[in-house]
Amino acid sequence: MSATTATTLSTGTHPDPARPDAGLAFISTWSTGSPERQRATLDAIARAWESRPWPHEGLLSYTVYAGSDGSDGSAVLHHSHWRDEEAYQDFFDGAHNGRDARNSEIDAAVPGIERLGLSKTRLYRSWSAASGGERREPGAIVIVRIVFDGPDAERQRAWVDGVLEALDSDLVKDKGLISAHFHVSTDGTEVVNYAEWETEQAHIDVLAAAEGVDSLTPQWRRVREFPGVTSSGTVARYRFTYGFVPSWA
Repeated sequence: MSATTATTLSTGTHPDPARPDAGLAFISTWSTGSPERQRATLDAIARAWESRPWPHEGLLSYTVYAGSDGSDGSAVLHHSHWRDEEAYQDFFDGAHNGRDARNSEIDAAVPGIERLGLSKTRLYRSWSAASGGERREPGAIVIVRIVFDGPDAERQRAWVDGVLEALDSDLVKDKGLISAHFHVSTDGTEVVNYAEWETEQAHIDVLAAAEGVDSLTPQWRRVREFPGVTSSGTVARYRFTYGFVPSWA
């Protein structure tokens, strides 16, 4: 099951966060320390992946993004789609998965990268400003993380349901938000929103405007006052940098 003869191909196309064959999505962040080290890290990741075969048939896509200067100019975001838990475990347990070799090559090129954690998630629900399933390429990706004070899968879903109700009550779709894809962590403690925006500036403007997504409509007030949330959440903007898919994709 773990063997694959596929080669690794680069793609300039954003992944589809709602692709139906993906049972798991992994989202993680690295801190590199500076914009210069960020660029070197991204290039080292590209070399490490492009020079090796695709690591597992259950890995559907792997994408890396650069944190924008307005959020964190040293961050690198990793996003990967897996077919299911069984495929990921088979990869993780494999003796020749290539993970250590890739990471060693990257660390040799840019020593001192800080790994800030990995969120293992499943897509729960998505929201789109477009009708009819139209896909638009975003100009910016915004990652919002909400952490709860303990594991509770029902609470994760209830929070997402409330945000979707709030989005439907707002005019945010006319202000640059293309789509929002809400992932629940498998440990029950976190929700990660992978949001696609037309531009970075559109997101900046909405955050700054009193009538934007954070306006206190009754629906947004319920989201703000939702019990068990440990903070208002972290928000970071990213730009697509490199995408990789298997040759059979």
